[in-house]
Amino acid sequence: MNVSALTFSELGLRLKQAGIFLQTGSFITHLQTSIPGVAEGVSLLYADYPLLEQSDFADFHVSLASPRNLRRWFKPQVLFLFDGKPPFKPLPLDQAFPMLEWGLNWCVSSHANRYLIIHAAVVEKGGYAAILPAPPGSGKSTLCAALVNRGWRLLSDELALVRVSDGQIIPLPRPVSLKNESIDIIQQYEPDVIISRKVSDTMKGTVAHMKVPTDSITRATETARAAWVIFPKYQAGAGARLEALPQARAFMRIADNAFNYSLLGVKGFEAMAGLIDASLCYDFTYSVLDEAIETFAALKPPAI
Repeated sequence: MNVSALTFSELGLRLKQAGIFLQTGSFITHLQTSIPGVAEGVSLLYADYPLLEQSDFADFHVSLASPRNLRRWFKPQVLFLFDGKPPFKPLPLDQAFPMLEWGLNWCVSSHANRYLIIHAAVVEKGGYAAILPAPPGSGKSTLCAALVNRGWRLLSDELALVRVSDGQIIPLPRPVSLKNESIDIIQQYEPDVIISRKVSDTMKGTVAHMKVPTDSITRATETARAAWVIFPKYQAGAGARLEALPQARAFMRIADNAFNYSLLGVKGFEAMAGLIDASLCYDFTYSVLDEAIETFAALKPPAI
């Protein structure tokens, strides 16, 4: 059963009471909350995701709740709780759904150490994955959102999960985070796309989240082989340009974007080296999304 099988009232009641068991890729999250904004976001953006029956097992037990103080009423706030404890400071109540998304990213990046975890978007076509590591403001999520609306499958917007045993990329398709100007850019680029309401004045500016294409969700068990490591950068007025990057330099740069490279020790080094050895590495500059899409369409996987 998917989330969409529940009416909004049924979903809200389940979230308030026993909670729901939501499957995203290979992870199961037990989520509880009585905050309407979270229920609205789940109903809108997670409609196509599997909803499991109540189970004794979940990878993550999380909830969002109001603090037990005056902030329940005066300038209301929200807490993200993991196993009943708050790993972060509270945020304004209006930011409850973005906080859920940020919190789920933290859950994976802090605890899923059976994978090498890289801060990067990942998209796939024809069984081959393009890994897009980049710092905030680089246009990574904008490019990722455009690609998945033009035939690429979303594996992840934020976290590339590399299976240490064989180097396969594990899908984690969740809503794509868009910030500031990117929200309107993607809405204009793909008018039919579903985007949550804008939330202003967050630590990342104005944010919203884009619903993942259904195909990416239904294929969430299909792994992909790394073929390209591409460091994107939006530059106003620039033409789309791929520049080959030496693998040694790409290794150092992508290692800087990994959450648990050092923690994994030798296994982390071997997984990273295998990823780079299997991939063509590039710097990519762009300003026009259609040009970027054409450039990615022309990519050829490395010879086996």
